[in-house]
Amino acid sequence: MSSRVAVVTDSTASLPARLADRFKIITVPMQLKIGSELIDEAYVPTDRLLRAMEAQIPITTQPPAPDAFFWAYQDAWAKGAETIISVHVTPKLSPATDAAKAAAAKSRVPVFIVDSHSSGMTLGFAALAAARIVQSGGNVQNARSVAEQRGRDANVLIYVDTLHYLRQAGRVSAAAKLFGDALSVKPLLTVVNGEVEPFDKVVGRDRALAKLVDKAVALAYGRNADLAVEHFAAEKEGHELLQMLQKRIPHARDVVLTQVSAAIGANVGPGALAVTVSPY
Repeated sequence: MSSRVAVVTDSTASLPARLADRFKIITVPMQLKIGSELIDEAYVPTDRLLRAMEAQIPITTQPPAPDAFFWAYQDAWAKGAETIISVHVTPKLSPATDAAKAAAAKSRVPVFIVDSHSSGMTLGFAALAAARIVQSGGNVQNARSVAEQRGRDANVLIYVDTLHYLRQAGRVSAAAKLFGDALSVKPLLTVVNGEVEPFDKVVGRDRALAKLVDKAVALAYGRNADLAVEHFAAEKEGHELLQMLQKRIPHARDVVLTQVSAAIGANVGPGALAVTVSPY
């Protein structure tokens, strides 16, 4: 990748380390407040987060530590970057973008902030798209434009065992709050204009996941797209879901299985699964 342009994102992108390393994407960690302790999420193992959730210890997500973006930009500048593209979780889900903008105002080099309009691999694929263009020698304007387009065009479909954690975090829309709490009824969600919205509810987990697969196949039909399955503490189920999708969407280019960041995991709860279809 050209050292003259750096790509920065935040950890809600949930990018597998192998991809972030391959494309030299700088990832700034969000923070979690577990009880009274504030920690960079990079230092929160999944088992610790699960124990805290089981014990009903209050957990909140917060933007990166003060000046974390500034020092990421400084480090990129020190390594030769003359411009930075910084791609982030939508401001409707986190104030991380505000922190990035404040850091950009103090940066030694120009920083272009891109709103992914979501989080997770919608954000991850947007950052990857920018990094790919930069790596191939493309210009900053094109990389920025493509990242913005990928964020706008992507669709994420989310399965959760319960809405409890999303409600607790204040992450669901008024419409989603109307969903009942019957254990057999499984809500299927999406992100619209930065808000978590319902798109269906199905009785039973297997039927819900089958519905999610059908919807993803319809979204990918006739389009060039990247595909991701994201999970929280459900790797086996995520792998099975990915296999189902690959059989029905064989033309997908990048196919990614990843655990969501701890910050997202705290919001969706254990057992959550999501599919991102990102046209290119």
